[in-house]
Amino acid sequence: MQVDDNKSYDDINVTPMVDLYLVLLLIFIIMTTASVQGLKVDLPKASKSPPIGESKVKAITVNNEGKIFLNTVPVTLPELETQLGAAKAANPDLPVIVKGDSKTQYQGVMDVLDVVGRVGISKVGLATQAPK
Repeated sequence: MQVDDNKSYDDINVTPMVDLYLVLLLIFIIMTTASVQGLKVDLPKASKSPPIGESKVKAITVNNEGKIFLNTVPVTLPELETQLGAAKAANPDLPVIVKGDSKTQYQGVMDVLDVVGRVGISKVGLATQAPK
């Protein structure tokens, strides 16, 4: 049996090319789904003009000693619950931002979130700092 080297090929074998396309498609699908991070949340809407008077957003801070502050005023957990309850009664869509020191005990932040949940506030934000 002799092989004719001068024989021209009438068809092109596209199987390796299809394999390459399928691998590229798989990589594309994995990379696009991996780039989606986080969950969608209902964030409070900001007004175009700065608020006058008392702020509509309540900021709750837990420092590294475990002390709790409501808009820079030191409070205890029962005081926090009563003040947030009064603010929630005045504004049913009250947004709250919880700031926890990076060195604080996790339980302190969880206690604050528990109080916020008992009061019935659903718009809660956790403040973080962008990495350096």
